[in-house]
Amino acid sequence: MEQRGFPPFLIDVKRMAQSLLDRRYGDTTQSRTIGKNWIYRFHREHPSIKARLSRNRDAQRAKNEDPRIIKPWFERVLETRQKYGIADEDTYNFDETGFAMGLITSSKSLKVVTSSESVRRATVIQPGNRTWSTVIECINALGWALPPFVILEGKVHLQYWYQQQDLPLDWTIAVSDNGWTNDALGFHFIQHFDKWTKYRTMGTHRLLILDGHGSYATLEFDVYCLENNIITKCLPPHTSHILQPLDVACFSLLKTAYGHLV
Repeated sequence: MEQRGFPPFLIDVKRMAQSLLDRRYGDTTQSRTIGKNWIYRFHREHPSIKARLSRNRDAQRAKNEDPRIIKPWFERVLETRQKYGIADEDTYNFDETGFAMGLITSSKSLKVVTSSESVRRATVIQPGNRTWSTVIECINALGWALPPFVILEGKVHLQYWYQQQDLPLDWTIAVSDNGWTNDALGFHFIQHFDKWTKYRTMGTHRLLILDGHGSYATLEFDVYCLENNIITKCLPPHTSHILQPLDVACFSLLKTAYGHLV
């Protein structure tokens, strides 16, 4: 059941065991009932199984985790790299993530110190500012990262945003109506990418692996890539949770750190 994506709950295992007992003894007077603590003893006696907290997964994502779907994509990436002689230094991945500015984004509860009389979970007040912002990060296969591309919610830049901030000069700060990326900012980003990677290119072409966001599939975006020897490869649908390196390895840590600051 676990291999099919339907691991049983503790009560289900207990029911299975009860069913086996019922089949063994039938309707005879020897029939028995599984004890209240049987399931816990069963775990201790069988170290090959464990009780873990479950997590939900979208059915479409689970369907696309099939190696038969994923393997051809890796083969196409390999063929592209071999065809154009693309080195690891010229293989890039980028992704974006959003932040609600005043919300604690850590997925785990943090320990706090309270009075000994407290019996309930402690409440931590957060600012509650729902202004949205987005950060786009890009990194190559050897670990070199471009300066970040940050999108803030607003019509124009306001001076007071930066009065108490000593931002690095190589960061790119843009604005949009809702703090999310759009077609114009997607095109702005590919220019940002070209600016920082053009003079680091070892070969003739750069490979940029991205997801299927619509702002990276515009005509202007594609033409710019074609004219500047940037080859894009889109991840298979519904697989970013396992194939998108930044999503898997970096953004969760970034959001946890941001949650601590908030």
